[in-house]
Amino acid sequence: MTNRKKMGIVIAIILLSCLIISSGVKTEQFVFHAWQSAGSINSEHFQSDTQLTSGSPITMLVKKKKVRAIRRSKEMRNAIAVSNHTALPANVSDKDIRLIPGGQSIGVQLSTKGVLVVGYHLVTTTGGEESPGESAGIRVGDVITKINGKSMQSITDVRRLMRAAKSGDQLQVTLIRQRTMVKKHLIPIMDAQNRHCQMGLFIRDSASGIGTMTFYDPNTGSYGALGHVISDRDTGQPIMVKDGRIVRSIVQAIDRGREGKPGEKIAFFPENAVSIGSVSKNTPFGIFGKMEKNYMMRSEMMNAALPIAKAEQVKEGPAKILTVLNGNKVEAFDIRILNSIPQKHPATKGLVIKITDPRLLKATGGIIQGMSGSPIIQNGKLVGAVTHVFVNDPTSGYGVHIEWMIDETNVNHGHQVIRKEMAS
Repeated sequence: MTNRKKMGIVIAIILLSCLIISSGVKTEQFVFHAWQSAGSINSEHFQSDTQLTSGSPITMLVKKKKVRAIRRSKEMRNAIAVSNHTALPANVSDKDIRLIPGGQSIGVQLSTKGVLVVGYHLVTTTGGEESPGESAGIRVGDVITKINGKSMQSITDVRRLMRAAKSGDQLQVTLIRQRTMVKKHLIPIMDAQNRHCQMGLFIRDSASGIGTMTFYDPNTGSYGALGHVISDRDTGQPIMVKDGRIVRSIVQAIDRGREGKPGEKIAFFPENAVSIGSVSKNTPFGIFGKMEKNYMMRSEMMNAALPIAKAEQVKEGPAKILTVLNGNKVEAFDIRILNSIPQKHPATKGLVIKITDPRLLKATGGIIQGMSGSPIIQNGKLVGAVTHVFVNDPTSGYGVHIEWMIDETNVNHGHQVIRKEMAS
């Protein structure tokens, strides 16, 4: 064999080797890009190099390149998935709550569960004066639910039973005292003047007043108002609501507040006013119920729904409140949020606010009774409601975070003490 022929054979072998290596590289690149395009490849049959034991050296090399490409692609896919998962915020919600802010003046009429004891009166007898109810251990603030096993829903029920009672009869009185059921035995006595048996108790079965609507949820029909509990004016005890209703109220005048004497809205609503909503709950965060559909269809606020802000999202700084000063016109007034406590659990008085609007200060002197429930808006979000006024500084007071009011609905959280008064 001549030298020229030997050189030709060597060159041919070198070219063939380059072709084989180039084929393997191109195959790896093709497999990787094909996986990217298709999105996935079933690699269950390519678990280890030890399975690749048959075929020519070229085939084995190609298969190994494919396996490496698939493994590399799978690792990249897993890394991308983990990265995307950890990037999702923990508080992402698929439900964006938007509420229609209120500001309207409303009248509130409540019926109590049972009858509320608000005081004692003395019954005149031939032997002197006494109160059988007080002698029996019944206290002011107790709620009488039954007498001799019969349900007492109203004052009328009590009067009817007492007319049939006889002097000396022992009555078993079932009552609620600070959420605990208590039973007492009362012996009524005959009043020497009107000749009827008396218990010697002043009782009440209803309450009424005015306040401000805070929000309405167009999705559920639920509303929230006042921002604080309604308490009986004589006992100071929260009223246990059997049922109730809210009506439209017209503000006729303003009794301006001053230091040491909170002002108030002088408003009117007729006894037979048409109901615009029910009252089902009376809680530390306000009253709650359902709005009448006809009323909400006429509301001018239907297209003014706002997102809400959680307690930790509220900032110190300027804000506005919505309330009525005259008639039924809702207006916006400037305030400043002096402090916002980022409460993690439901609690009242989470906001300290100050009235800054010159027109509102001139008209009211600050926060006045009847303004409770006025919605507070900051940066286009509903953040809370006005609740209390500082007696020694009527320009300032407390508010409640809106999320705690929402929790009550079905929409869906040795120092000197400053004296405070409720603003409703």
